Formats: sequence, C-alpha cells, structure tokens
Amino acid sequence: MQVSLQNFSTMVENMAAAVQGACSSLIDLTVGSVLRAVLEATASVALWLQYMVLQVLSMTRLATSTGSDVDSWVGDFGMTRLPAAGASGMVIMTSFNPSAQASTVPTGAIVRTSDGTQSFAVTGGPYVRTQEEASISVPVVATVAGTSGNIQAGLASVLGTAIAGIDTVTNPSAFTGGSAAETDAALRTRFISFMNTRAQATEQALGYAISSVQQGLTFAITENVTAAGTSLPGYVQVVVDDGSGSPEAALLQSIAAAIDLVRPVGVTVNVAGPVLQAASITVSITSDGSVTSSSLQTLISDALTTYINGLSVGQILRYSRIAGLCYDASSAVTNVQDVQLNGGSEDLGGAAGSVVRTGTINVVVST
Repeated sequence: MQVSLQNFSTMVENMAAAVQGACSSLIDLTVGSVLRAVLEATASVALWLQYMVLQVLSMTRLATSTGSDVDSWVGDFGMTRLPAAGASGMVIMTSFNPSAQASTVPTGAIVRTSDGTQSFAVTGGPYVRTQEEASISVPVVATVAGTSGNIQAGLASVLGTAIAGIDTVTNPSAFTGGSAAETDAALRTRFISFMNTRAQATEQALGYAISSVQQGLTFAITENVTAAGTSLPGYVQVVVDDGSGSPEAALLQSIAAAIDLVRPVGVTVNVAGPVLQAASITVSITSDGSVTSSSLQTLISDALTTYINGLSVGQILRYSRIAGLCYDASSAVTNVQDVQLNGGSEDLGGAAGSVVRTGTINVVVST
C-alpha cells in the first residue's frame, strides 16, 4: 500500500484552497486571521493522525517493524529472538604464600576488571588450590551478557570476592564468546528461513534448526557420506562450531535435538564438532615509529586472531591474506615480510569437517 504523505504547509495550503473554492466571496486567510488559525489547528491534528497511521502500518509488517514489535510479530509464529551470550575465559588465581594454606575457589566467586565496569563469575566449581600449588586456573563467565565482556588479556585483575589464600588474579588470554542479542535484521532473515522450511526436510531446514539454537554457529552439512569418507545412503554428517573450535557436548546435543524435529524419516543425522587445525603465524613487521612496538604487536595479533577465529567450518585460511591483515591493522605498518603459516607458505584448512583457529602468533617489529 502506497501512502501519499503531506507536510504541514501542504495541508494548510490544500485546506485554504478548498475553503476558498467553496465560497463565492474573498476569504481572509492572512497570517493571524481567525480562519487561518482554525485551518492550522486542524492541519496539526491531521499531521498527528497521519503519523499514527504510519506507525500502525509499520507495525503490521515485519519488514518495517522494530524492537518489541518484531518480537511480537514473530512470536505469533512461535519464534523468539536469540538472546545475548556472555563472554567466557580462564583466569589464574595466585597465592603469595602457597605453602601456608590450601584455597577453595567457590562457584560464583567474582572477578572484575580494574576499572570495575565488567564482572565475571566462576563457573563449574568449587576448585581447590593445594598447598603445593602457587596458582590455580578456573573458568569464568561474564555476569552481564553482551559484547562488552570480550576483554583483552590481563584486564581481569581484581578479586571481587575475598578468597582465603588467593592474593592476585589475571586472565592470560582474552575473553571471547560475548555477543549481543539477535538484531532485528538477523531475526527477519531467520524468519524467512523459518517460513521457507515449514513441512520440509531439506538442507535449508536443517540449517534453520541449527541457527535457531544459538548465535554465532557455523556448520557444514554432508549427505550420504560418513565422517570417514565412506558412502552411506541416508546418512547426514553435520559439523558445527561455535567459534571455539571445540563446542561443548551439551551444545551438540541441543543441536541434534533441534535437527531431529525436522529431519526426514529414515535418515540418520550425526552432529559432531570440527577437526581443529591450529594456525601458528610468524611475521616480521617494519614500522614507521608512530606507534610503539608493543602496541603494534597487540594490534596485529588482535587483527589476526579476530579474522582467524571468525572463519567458518571448512573455510580456508589463505596464506596471502595474512600480510593484508597486518597492513590493515595499523597505518604504522610500512612493510610485511617473512610471513610463515605453520612454518611454511601454504594455505591452511578447507577439509570437510575442519575449522581453523588461532594457535601461536609471533610478531617481530622493527623500525
């Protein structure tokens, strides 16, 4: 439906023309006249009604709805927006005097960033540091879901919960996995897949089932071939990764349950994690000196890590892409040389059911 919209001035002009056309004598419509004031007041009400009509029209179509209206729209079909996910990682808790006593790290113990803006809770505990150990490594997850929990290494350095026998804490690696709630655009796209796969047992239907379990999943579907490469009619191999390279068993079980609702009768579907291929990179960088060597190393390492860990199942890490990522990381990079990927210059990945993730990254900077 195409709506013809009018602004305030156009409404007043059209009203004035209609009034003048209906009268046999000249009408006073100058600024400040009573009739002009009546027409302008009426136009203001008409403008508000026009706005309300547009609001109603936008809410009656998914393509133009936003926010809670999108949720309400897809909710009528049994769909819900995928929630935000909390970042997670490992922290190392250390005692200055480990021989004095053992320590118990309880589930839910809080670790914070130095500025206090982000908090993380210990999961899966309790964990015990014996008197023979100076440190203990424990998993934590952000208390508030979202991308803000994806912090760099070394930022989680404050104990928010007092733990006897634990003096310091730090995260040796960056926290990852935090994501915002599904966007309106992503939910609309998934709704299209939802409608297109009703009463179907197609590859697209399996893909929709997988994508509806959790955000950030990549997958590869292989039909009539087992993981070992043997031909087997009626067998479907699904390899799924959540970005970690090693998805948890509980996630794989959830995906298998979702697929089971849409798979064809008589077809066997096996859900598994990918074969992890670690990418170890060494690169020499020449800098113009406008950025410190340590900062440049961090920028390049983060750029490489973000790109590699974003590769999907079966996607190839191109050797030639590494130099481009280094140049894009900072304008201070003037030359990239001696690039090695797993000790050579060959591409990595591409095999069915495999995924490439970051291994060790060594960046050497010179000016």
